[in-house]
Amino acid sequence: MKKLTIAGFAGTALLFIGQSVLAQGGLPQFGKDPVKEIVKHMSLEDKVKIVVGKGFSLPGLNMGSNDNTPDKIFAVSGHTIPIPKFGIPSVSMADGPSGIHRWAMTAKDSAANAFSTAWPVGTLLASSWDTTLIHRVGVAFGEEIKAYGIDFILGPGANIHRNPLGGRNFEYYSEDPLISGSSAAAIINGIQSQGVGATLKHFAANNQETNRNSVNEIISQRALREIYLRNFEIAVKKSQPWAIMSSYNLINGTYTSESYDLITKILRNDWGFKGFVMTDWFGGKDAVAQMQAGNNLLMPGSPPQIKALMDAVKSGKLSEAVLDKNVEGILNVMLKTLTAKGYNYPNKADLKAHARVARTAAAESMILLKNAGSTLPAHSGASVALFGTHGYDLITGGTGSGDVNKPYAISLAEGLANAGYKVDATLEKSYRDYLANYAAKHPKKGLLQEIMNPTPFAPEYEVDDASAAQKADASDIAIVYIGRNAGEGNDRKIDGDYALTSQETEMINEVADAFHAKHKPVIAVLNIGGVIDVTTFRDKVDAILLAWEPGEEGGNAIADVLSGKVNPSGKLATTFPASYSDVPSAKNFPGKEFPEKATNGMMGRSVPAEVTYQEGIYVGYRYYNTFKVKPAYEFGYGLSYTRFSYAKLTLSSATFNRKLTAAVTIINTGKVAGREVAELYLTAPKRQLDKPSEELKGFAKTRLLKPGESQTLTFTLNAKDLASFNTDASAWVADAGKYAVKIAASSEDIRLVKSFVLAKTITVEKVSRALAPQVEIDELKK
Repeated sequence: MKKLTIAGFAGTALLFIGQSVLAQGGLPQFGKDPVKEIVKHMSLEDKVKIVVGKGFSLPGLNMGSNDNTPDKIFAVSGHTIPIPKFGIPSVSMADGPSGIHRWAMTAKDSAANAFSTAWPVGTLLASSWDTTLIHRVGVAFGEEIKAYGIDFILGPGANIHRNPLGGRNFEYYSEDPLISGSSAAAIINGIQSQGVGATLKHFAANNQETNRNSVNEIISQRALREIYLRNFEIAVKKSQPWAIMSSYNLINGTYTSESYDLITKILRNDWGFKGFVMTDWFGGKDAVAQMQAGNNLLMPGSPPQIKALMDAVKSGKLSEAVLDKNVEGILNVMLKTLTAKGYNYPNKADLKAHARVARTAAAESMILLKNAGSTLPAHSGASVALFGTHGYDLITGGTGSGDVNKPYAISLAEGLANAGYKVDATLEKSYRDYLANYAAKHPKKGLLQEIMNPTPFAPEYEVDDASAAQKADASDIAIVYIGRNAGEGNDRKIDGDYALTSQETEMINEVADAFHAKHKPVIAVLNIGGVIDVTTFRDKVDAILLAWEPGEEGGNAIADVLSGKVNPSGKLATTFPASYSDVPSAKNFPGKEFPEKATNGMMGRSVPAEVTYQEGIYVGYRYYNTFKVKPAYEFGYGLSYTRFSYAKLTLSSATFNRKLTAAVTIINTGKVAGREVAELYLTAPKRQLDKPSEELKGFAKTRLLKPGESQTLTFTLNAKDLASFNTDASAWVADAGKYAVKIAASSEDIRLVKSFVLAKTITVEKVSRALAPQVEIDELKK
């Protein structure tokens, strides 16, 4: 008897043995026979068990199980149900977007150093504007996913930074769909190059955590197509992720996981998506509607969902042909998994090599916001007074499913010491004692409570005038370190989060006064997961380095930039406004609630809510540029330790015909080697539709250029780059007229401009009519 073996736990017994067709009484076998043939032989119960996950069961927490076979991987987020008689294995799914997240680690895993690399968060990676670098991170990430036997990673997240208070903005890339979609595609292609699946999420418009399970997002079709779906469209077409995760929210009155318009008309029919769609965990309300929408897999799965689907097929409410199609969609992708191929995973990753990739990616992505008087780089060997609790306690990434079981986290204090700086030992001891005392008095809560309501960080340690003056006498440099975190389940607040706390303000004032009195520099380092108000302190410090949340090697990466070992080349992929009131969505974020309609469910109390996207397409720089609202730091902005000039902008033609090429030469005119990001913005003629003054249509990053060295960068514009979405026509339409190509160092720093003409209006692409709002939206217009 010939056996088809499918690997389960590394070094232990296999999950099951798939036998030959003959031994199974003639049943077709997964991986040997066509999927359609297998589905034809399945019972109704078999089919339903393919489209509903095993259930959610963690140490000390069981929320219902559909299958009693052991989980392939301990304490990851989910598994599918195996069907041994057909040789169909259980595949595993683990969070998250910035590294593998397990809800618990066994003593054996810890002893075996089976930890996971904490990569720089999505916002930081996007700040590199370097898809080659992001792809490199994806390859290393994929190697690790494969090493630990995981079939699908539940990431990346590609939602838009609609509002700076969004609790999960750290996971997401940008306020701009081109940056977001391109970054997501790069990491997906890297991950999937290793034979494991990426799961693009949260589809779509998951732009807030407040009432995320019940909020109805009222959005115009144009804003959806140009902003909140365009990012996903780019990622799907450039990378074909194995899976997509639908979001919790409703769009224009329908849960995304129950939306045929979204999942079938747009994702599959318009974009050609070839993978399968899974729900977010416990997402949506109606299992039958989810099947009819084309949402293949219900995760994590529950017994009531199995019953509901079986009853629906038996009663005729759900066509078995629809169920079959969803089953086939899952099985066709499952064939590609390493589990299905019998891969015997080592349960051990090259964490040292991956740490080097994480450090490089973090340093290459950080953004220098200010550098008065060439304060930076700071010479190695300088004595440093490091102020701020998180200078000794790095925030590697966000909370909840975005957290990572990392082996360590290098604080800036450690990174500075590793780079040869002399960190004030007395000050360090004071901070570490304070943090230890706070941790002892504020122990972590239970697993679920900590996920949804994390224990808050220690308040900023108070520094008095005398201490600041003493350190100013003894140290060459002061660093003031600001930390912020956020995560799943909650959005941020303005007081003490977007804005500085009173303790932070006092710390900065005292340190700046003391060090400036001695003519010594003060550097601010921002280890944050979302945008903060920089206007209250930027004039009080000499330099500002934005590190975002840099992953486990953060302290070393920050020190690499501060020392000049790495010349900063990151640029903002999201705007820092001068005031929160300037944010175009500030007046309608996070929307209004209807508490009288609240219900209780699997994810706790659910309050119906709605938010209207009145700003329409005017998100981020599209708003600030068009309406001439000056931000604190604009989209695309970032400084270097050298200078660059832009020259010789050429267009391949003065008239557009199918495509057009632009080329520009970047010259390093400074004194040290560095890299520059060039940004291509397009200004389109206005006919029937209101349009932003500029939209990003291309970007490119030079190699490391030595002083005096130059490089020519090339951009290609296609017809869709010229087009806007015309709702009445349900089509992407490029208007006839004059277009301006603007090559820029930031969205405000336009260096070179040339124009071309489109002779006549063209309909670039006709798409499905879908997701029409049920109410009229009074959208912002210029």
